[in-house]
Amino acid sequence: MIELRSLTRRYAERVAVDDLTLSIATGELLVLVGGSGSGKTTTLRLVNRLIEPTSGSVFIDGVDTRAEPAPMLRRRIGYCFQQVGLFPHLSVAENVAITPTLLGWSAAEIAARVDELLARVTLDPAEYRDRRPDALSGGEAQRVGLARALAARPLLMLLDEPFGALDPLTRENLQQAFTSIRRDLGLTAIFVTHDMAEALLLGDRIAVLHAGRLVQVGTPSELLRAPADDRVAELLRTPRRQAEALDALLGRTRDS
Repeated sequence: MIELRSLTRRYAERVAVDDLTLSIATGELLVLVGGSGSGKTTTLRLVNRLIEPTSGSVFIDGVDTRAEPAPMLRRRIGYCFQQVGLFPHLSVAENVAITPTLLGWSAAEIAARVDELLARVTLDPAEYRDRRPDALSGGEAQRVGLARALAARPLLMLLDEPFGALDPLTRENLQQAFTSIRRDLGLTAIFVTHDMAEALLLGDRIAVLHAGRLVQVGTPSELLRAPADDRVAELLRTPRRQAEALDALLGRTRDS
């Protein structure tokens, strides 16, 4: 569904994304991981043309994304990010309805879609529809952000560390909710995270970036079995240690 062809973005002397070529299949969740400055967020912004490439191209369903105005492209792509960015002067329902409203949906269609999506992200529409963002917890706001990203029925989702600022329990609940929604709707998604454990648990494939370049791409099991270099091995070291420590603790609990 998505092809990145020799995608490059330069800022003066710095190369943020360097000759990146990747393909993402329809219905696949590709996770981008790497350290700070590796080019993860820049890649997302290039896909939906929040910024333009210095060279290279992005194709969606075989069509160059530059074939239509950038605002029209973005209305077909769901975008969810850590800061959420809900409009404080709008209600929850109005925030979720922004893109369908821009696309000219009828009031009845919008109201039904808002209620459907709030229910999907486990927020009771009757309770949350008229709330303002300042009356939401962090987890509730992120759920509204996810609903807003899904509102116009996109087939492609871009997610930039959407659960990174949440407490572990809320984060796990939202990961499970997103996984269920994505599979139900057949969404294709690119998911950015700095958390390798999250990448291993959520991703169909993982692409490791360093200094804007692709280091390795493969399934979680492929990366675990054969990391391409020391950088990939280092990223995998923390979840391995955590899994081993937890397994040892559970073993002692079973034996006691």
